[in-house]
Amino acid sequence: MVAAGSPVRGTGPGGGMSVELPLWRAIAVFRIATLGYALIRYLACYQHYAHPVAGWLYMGVLTVWTLATARSFLSAERCGWPLLSADTVVAVTGIVLTRVLDDPARVLAGEATLPTVWAAGTVLGFAAKGGWRAAAAASVVVGAADVVESGAVTTSNVHNIVLLLVAGCAIGWVIELARASESVLARALQMEAATRERERLARDIHDGVLQVLAMVQRRGAELGGEAAVIGRMAGEQEAALRNLVSGGLPPGRPLPTGEPAAAGPAPYAAEPAGRGPDPDAPVDLRALLGGCAGTGVTVSAPGTPVLLAAAAAAEVSAAVGAALDNVRRHAGAGARAWILLEDEPDEVIVSIRDDGPGFSPQRLGDAEREGRLGVALSIRGRLRDLGGSADISSVPGQGVEVELRIPRPRGGKDGWS
Repeated sequence: MVAAGSPVRGTGPGGGMSVELPLWRAIAVFRIATLGYALIRYLACYQHYAHPVAGWLYMGVLTVWTLATARSFLSAERCGWPLLSADTVVAVTGIVLTRVLDDPARVLAGEATLPTVWAAGTVLGFAAKGGWRAAAAASVVVGAADVVESGAVTTSNVHNIVLLLVAGCAIGWVIELARASESVLARALQMEAATRERERLARDIHDGVLQVLAMVQRRGAELGGEAAVIGRMAGEQEAALRNLVSGGLPPGRPLPTGEPAAAGPAPYAAEPAGRGPDPDAPVDLRALLGGCAGTGVTVSAPGTPVLLAAAAAAEVSAAVGAALDNVRRHAGAGARAWILLEDEPDEVIVSIRDDGPGFSPQRLGDAEREGRLGVALSIRGRLRDLGGSADISSVPGQGVEVELRIPRPRGGKDGWS
């Protein structure tokens, strides 16, 4: 839990407004509203005071103090402990002065003090600044002043003290929970951001470095001699790197055996997302996917532009490239693949289908556990970061179908107009 009195941020973990700011604003409004109430109440009964002029002098000081410190009570950074201490002095002074300035009969009857409920604002300030313990201490001080003013412990001042304790401690407890929640949320957001960055780097490594190492391993084994030694070393590095980018293997599981992950570098890899001059500028996805067309790959697209943000389009193109690499690697050089691009009002759909041998349902899970992250990161990870989805289905002997769904920005197709 965040320590009492710790600095409060002006914004919450996600960049939004901190939950404390509305509370501080409410306290500032409370102080001004209760000042108005104290002035009206004194105006209605000042003629009953033994020293009404002195009472008006105090009310003038109270008014100037409240208005002068109004901005300071808008946030914890502005409202420091010296200011709260001075505010307590103003409240306690007004309460004790009531015994001197008011008619003794009215004091014995339990009439309201000069600051009346304005003194509760001091307790609320301590609660917001330092939590429930600080609020309890401020309540005791204000309550002791009430006892001094009345000259005895009465039902009225006991009632007031209990109300101050309950209200102050409740608000202080809530603010401590809010601070703790914001701290936990901030840490969770940091971990999520770090995980996403790790996955992004892992995708780039998978699309380039790992596949090159696998090619070196395969070619070294074919050439033999010193090349075979280099190939074996490349395979070991590939296995270690896969283990690293996948977050480490479970205890007791051996490293992957160095089986080639690809027959060569990825010919379909797109430019990494967000490297253009304006990653939010709309680009035609047809142009990016058209580069995948060639021997064994057929691309079908609408006759009109399919616009996506440049960064999103590059990620989709890279995911399609990863899917085609899997076709080439697992279905063989003679396999055919078909890419279908569909432009819907709320989303863009890209389907990649091949006529290869397919695979069993548990194949993807086994590959991910072994550190092979082509599908987990290069395809599904990219679509997840875009807020979309990647569905992969296969039946042994009937090829593989990959369906990528990318949601459009709010406003649909017209969002780019």
